[in-house]
Amino acid sequence: MDINKVSCRKAFTSTLEKIAAQNDTIFMVCTDSRGSVTAEGFADKFPAQFIEVGIAEQNAVGIAAGLATIGKNVFVAGPACFLTARSYEQIKVDVAYNHLSVKIIGVSGGVSYGPLGGTHTALHDIAGMRALPNIQVFVPSDNFTTTLITEYLAKNDCPAYMRTGRGDVPAIYCESDNFEMHKAKKVCEGNDATIIACGEMVYPAKMAAELLKQEGVSVRVLDMFCLKPYDEESIISAAKETKAIVTVEEHSIYGGLGELVCAVTAQNCPVPVKVMGFPDEEYKIGSSAELFEHYGFTPPNIAQEVKKLVKAK
Repeated sequence: MDINKVSCRKAFTSTLEKIAAQNDTIFMVCTDSRGSVTAEGFADKFPAQFIEVGIAEQNAVGIAAGLATIGKNVFVAGPACFLTARSYEQIKVDVAYNHLSVKIIGVSGGVSYGPLGGTHTALHDIAGMRALPNIQVFVPSDNFTTTLITEYLAKNDCPAYMRTGRGDVPAIYCESDNFEMHKAKKVCEGNDATIIACGEMVYPAKMAAELLKQEGVSVRVLDMFCLKPYDEESIISAAKETKAIVTVEEHSIYGGLGELVCAVTAQNCPVPVKVMGFPDEEYKIGSSAELFEHYGFTPPNIAQEVKKLVKAK
């Protein structure tokens, strides 16, 4: 296996296995999803800390909440499209309202299940989870950020949602990189424009910045891997120090990273902002790569959007 290309879901389960070996308060609850989550190893190694509820997302969250009330740190893992829709009320009432140590791990988020159509897309999840009080929201961009976030969640009692994709993704960072948990990570330096991205869109954003550098355009890239609480300071600095901002996310244009950045800049330092997300329409069916190409989430197209804003400014 190429260590530089690992899926975030595998990074999550391998990290949680290491932690669970030293901490018997760590529990995992799955919804007939141990294959999707890559949780087979966890289930085999820690049967007393693993619960399979079948296709019953509401029950999974309710059971997790019950376990949390007796001191367990519980990770509920399954497809993001189902966990954040079918069990939204349980997350809201049982977990968020009671501020319980339950972590909702939504795998195969965004359009990871693109060939299965709209029923399996999760382009609403960031908006929905960010709207709930007390819940922290994370969208890792590679295996290193996934490991970092998983370790943080295992050490803290906060309710949280973490969304990962499905396929292998290139490594953006290495083990020696330093992070602050609720601060955006600066991937590239630049002063002409800023690209703010999250999740699997960080890598194409970085590639877009490299293309623009060859044309003499200096672009800052920020990985906003934590969307709640979010790093307002880095957004304001980007607005003050660069000419324009482009946001890129594998999510609806409503309620996600783009609207977050627009709200911060409008209230603190207005600059031109282009929101790149999935439009308000019935989505096409296809692989992630095909859908990213169709909707323009490619390095050349991201670079083109940056150039339009810089030129307009």
